[in-house]
Amino acid sequence: MSPRFNEMEEVARTYCNLIENVREINAQWLQDLAALLPKLHATVASLGRPITITTHTLMPDMDARFDMYAKLHRLLGEKDGYWMEFDVAHDGQSMTGSLADDLTDIYCELKQGLKLLENEPKRVFDDWINGYRVHWGQHLIDAERHLYTLGTRNKF
Repeated sequence: MSPRFNEMEEVARTYCNLIENVREINAQWLQDLAALLPKLHATVASLGRPITITTHTLMPDMDARFDMYAKLHRLLGEKDGYWMEFDVAHDGQSMTGSLADDLTDIYCELKQGLKLLENEPKRVFDDWINGYRVHWGQHLIDAERHLYTLGTRNKF
């Protein structure tokens, strides 16, 4: 494996550990997360294009995903929701974003890949790259933006 893939694995493990081990949301946890997300972003973007597959195939356990979302949503409390810029529902009502949802979707993609990494490393990295491009990359950008906003408003 290339050094970039090793770095991606390390960043994915760090992210998953941070999410899995949260017991309360405090300023340090939010600062650690706000520092880690740009590193994750840069690392996955540096992987380039997929090597072998062109579709996204990682499928998370939906029950585990809901449990993680519920936990993060509860812990984040008022820090969870945010308004999505320029996003309007078909019925004209504004929609809101959720940091818990963003963090959970990123977590599920990375965790599922980590589970498969030993047996199918090339597939996992291709899936992470494709998943980033078609799904969790937007969650990553939204989470980074929301954490930036919280930080600049002294809400950590």
